[in-house]
Amino acid sequence: MPPNDSYKILVNGFTFLFTPANLENFDLVAISPIEFNGISNHQSVNARLLEVDLLNKTFTIETGGETFEVVIKNELDQKLEQMGFSASASKQIKQIKAPMPGLVLNIDVTDGQPVKEGDRLLILEAMKMENSILIHADATIKKVLVTAGQAVEKNQVLIELE
Repeated sequence: MPPNDSYKILVNGFTFLFTPANLENFDLVAISPIEFNGISNHQSVNARLLEVDLLNKTFTIETGGETFEVVIKNELDQKLEQMGFSASASKQIKQIKAPMPGLVLNIDVTDGQPVKEGDRLLILEAMKMENSILIHADATIKKVLVTAGQAVEKNQVLIELE
């Protein structure tokens, strides 16, 4: 994979970007055809693959008793999406929720601010990893409900959109 390549990972509607440098410290071991163990920063996570849609690069994964819908987009998928060949463009969202419990490190938007698809809204630290929460459609920030340094729970509303 060339150094400029990146993967856009959508987990339950939240976007994370990974580059080869981000993935260097992550080890993934197949325990069986549907069970995996991942190790990153000396933390171990077991996951089970429940469903696979290779055509759409969509996976349903269960870990820690929770189920996650994961979509993986490589550079080509991202370019097609930028050109408007994406179903997500028509989807309107009204709230940004925390995809996992964590600590809000930084907030990059303010009330009333217009944002474009792919803009970073905030950084959420979870399991010793910094996760950029990106917007997946153009919108306007109605209200930021959290502050930097605040601990949040999974599914807690972080930002309301107009």
